[in-house]
Amino acid sequence: MKELKLYTIQYVGLKEGEHTFEYTITKSFFDLFNYDDFNDASVEATLLLTKKSTFMEFDFNISGTININCDVTNEPYDQPISGSYELVVKFGQEFNDDIEDVLILPFGEYEVNVAQYIYELIVLSMPNKRVHPGIADGTLKSDILEKLEELSIPDQRAKEEKEETDPRWDSLKKLLTDK
Repeated sequence: MKELKLYTIQYVGLKEGEHTFEYTITKSFFDLFNYDDFNDASVEATLLLTKKSTFMEFDFNISGTININCDVTNEPYDQPISGSYELVVKFGQEFNDDIEDVLILPFGEYEVNVAQYIYELIVLSMPNKRVHPGIADGTLKSDILEKLEELSIPDQRAKEEKEETDPRWDSLKKLLTDK
C-alpha cells in the first residue's frame, strides 16, 4: 500500500533525542482501512519520537473533529475528539506486538509504520454513544425526533401520580417499599 508509505518512519538515520512528526488525517485515511463509519475527518496527529540507544518511545497525540451520524436521529454532526497513546519500541529476535503498549522489532529492521496506531487511537477516542449536541440542549428539530417522541411510552410514574388512590391503600403501599 503506497498510501500508507507516508506513515513509515525510518528511525535508523535519526540521532538520539526527540523528533516530531505531524500528520493531517482526513476521510481518505480511513478509506485505506475500509472503515466507513465516518462521513468526514479533520484530525491533527502529532508523534513525538524519543530515540534512545536501546529503545524508542512514541507519544501519539490527536485532536480534531470527526463528522459522524447521530445514533439517535442519524443526523450528521461534528464530534470533537482528542486522545493520546504511548508506545515503547524495543528490539529483539523477532517481531512481537502481543504486549499492549510494547512493540518488539527484529534487530535488522530500520523503519516502522505508525498508521495502524494512529487509526486505532482515533477510532478508540470516539464516544461509545454518539449523540448530536442539539438533542441534549433541545435545539435540534428533526422528523425522527418528533416520531420518537410520538411513539415513546409515557412515563409510568407520571401516570401513577395522576391517578388518585384510595388513602386506605397508601399505607399498604408503604409496606412494599419498606423492605
